[in-house]
Amino acid sequence: MPPRLIALILRHRIAISTVWLGLTLGGIFGAVNLSEHLTTSVSIPGSQSEGAELILQDAFGDNSEGSFTVLYKFKNATEAQIAGYKANIEKASSVIPTGKVTTSRALGGVLVTSVSTSLKLTEAAKYTPLFRAELGRLGLSKALVSGPPAINHDVIPVLANDLHKGQFLAVSFSLIILFLLFGFSQAIFLPFAFAIATISTSIGIIYLLANRILMVPYVPNIIELIGLGLAIDYSLLMMHRYRRESQNTLEENQQAYLSTTLNTSGRTVIFSGLTLATALATLILIPIPFVRSVGISGMVVALVSVIAAATLQPVLLSLLGNQFKTPRRSRSLSIITSSISNLVLKISSKSIKSARLTFALTLSILILASSGVLLLQVTPSSLTALPKNLDSAKALTLAIDKVGESLITPHQIIIDSGAPGNALTPQFGNSLDRFVALLGNDPEIFLVASDKIAPFINSEGRYLRVLVVGRHNLGATESKELVSKIRNVYLKTDYFSSNVKMYLAGAPAQGVDLLESIYSSAPWILLLMLLLSYLLLVRIFKSLILPIKAIALGLLSISSTFGILAFVFNLKTLTSLLGLYQLDQLEVWALVFLFVLIFGLSMDYEVFITSRIREAWDSGLNNESAVMEGMRQTAGVVSAAGIIMIGAVSGLILGNFAGLQEIGVGIAVGVFVDITLIRLMLLPSLMILLGKWNWWLPESIAKFLKLKPSAIKI
Repeated sequence: MPPRLIALILRHRIAISTVWLGLTLGGIFGAVNLSEHLTTSVSIPGSQSEGAELILQDAFGDNSEGSFTVLYKFKNATEAQIAGYKANIEKASSVIPTGKVTTSRALGGVLVTSVSTSLKLTEAAKYTPLFRAELGRLGLSKALVSGPPAINHDVIPVLANDLHKGQFLAVSFSLIILFLLFGFSQAIFLPFAFAIATISTSIGIIYLLANRILMVPYVPNIIELIGLGLAIDYSLLMMHRYRRESQNTLEENQQAYLSTTLNTSGRTVIFSGLTLATALATLILIPIPFVRSVGISGMVVALVSVIAAATLQPVLLSLLGNQFKTPRRSRSLSIITSSISNLVLKISSKSIKSARLTFALTLSILILASSGVLLLQVTPSSLTALPKNLDSAKALTLAIDKVGESLITPHQIIIDSGAPGNALTPQFGNSLDRFVALLGNDPEIFLVASDKIAPFINSEGRYLRVLVVGRHNLGATESKELVSKIRNVYLKTDYFSSNVKMYLAGAPAQGVDLLESIYSSAPWILLLMLLLSYLLLVRIFKSLILPIKAIALGLLSISSTFGILAFVFNLKTLTSLLGLYQLDQLEVWALVFLFVLIFGLSMDYEVFITSRIREAWDSGLNNESAVMEGMRQTAGVVSAAGIIMIGAVSGLILGNFAGLQEIGVGIAVGVFVDITLIRLMLLPSLMILLGKWNWWLPESIAKFLKLKPSAIKI
């Protein structure tokens, strides 16, 4: 950063501080009002299931995401009593605008009633307390209400509570690490000021976006906890360089310290943040709105952190003054910090001296960890992984005991008879009876519900629907196979005339389309992410080889993380010990987000360390000395930054939701693997083995990119 720009920032410190204060206050306002704009949807634009859902909404005024399920357990009830329960549930549903009972059946001592609405998820969720109260007033106080709106209503407060606990844990953990690094000085509060500004500003931007596009309820937790770790890491790395410059220079020239800091660690932080933002931005290309919302949220945090690093951090450092000249730290803290730094340096030094052995051993361990990927199974959603004390979760438990999770997420077959009134003809009725009987004979189908009157036939008499309850949850292989069988076999039967068309709606079909959409788009998006990252890293490292090495290590970090993640959530003993859900399948959106986030964080740590090695190389040191010097200068602070990130996501791990637990564990594992096995052992040993090839950049390419080529030609 040019000295004039540094001087300009220092001259306008008050203006810059005022702008960031305004953004922070605006973000706090957005945070207070954000939750009412958060929603979720598994709709996939352009998919078969979305087309069917649109027909369902137009023909029947129903929205699958706005529909409730009521379960009422009874003992030894007569038919008349059951009829009375049904009537009261139907009466209670009238408190919900457009609410109407579609099916109501007694199954093994439980009355299961579906109440459909045309409301959007967030609108329907608001009527959950009123619906429950009305059921109680009509004598059904023990009725359990579930379905997407009830679940949404129940989980929002729990997410907020999880966030508060996570914030306390993350801040406490970060304070401990900063105390160890800087002692009891004002310096430890600077990263928190930086974090408050970046997180609040990010939340404010998300609030504005949530008024126009879908943003999932998980967004605040992701932004605030991951954003806290990221912001403190970036601030810490710049503070570390500023301290080193101020302590190693006798001259009292704050502008010189800032200039060196911004042109070294500041530049590194900016490029690191851009690399992370680039990786997260690729999620926008996945044609699934709720996955996009998670990617946008992460990208916003990274970009705001970059802007803050270039503007706010210099102002904060200038206000800090010479705190680093005379740090007020206790001797015990100094001993602890030195011990940790010495241990980190000892490991990296041995990695450099025994490069071949270290490389082979570390690579073998990472490949072994990656083998756990063979256990990895995915699901569109983990409905059963909810806090057990919620009413909607109790309803799911009851449904699972009697039938299965599929009772809450039925298939809906929509039959278009071709013209108004056709669905009411005797010929159509006969065909329908045969079709229902065919479905009922499938061993994978537990229940088929249909009729020749409303609400199964729409008011025009053109559309008719058939509800199908399978025997497995929507993420199970059997459920996916049933979706395929319904679409490719049952919907193509010749029972109906040629002008009849059939469609499949419902959560299982949406889940299958979601997985197919991700599987088909992910490879191309992955290639784009790797290409953009490579081009950016070439610019940073001024080498064609180092970016390839960085990407390879990043992918190795991801594969080993996913392998360990599969092991963790599949082992009941381990999940019980850690207080996690025991899951045979992991949520696909969480894995997609983890993939790009771990890759981005891996590139962060790569850029921090390798840029310092590059700086040492440019100063005239040979390859081995440059690697040693770069590791000596950065390994300790990068390890501290990684530990802070692990502490920041501990709130996700200790939360109550499967997807966030998976993200929290994944980040913690990924960062731990990266700052230990990869950064302290594999990176330096590989750079020693590559030797002068690390710095290979042909003059023609260097000239094209306007970069200075390596001084040593290979």
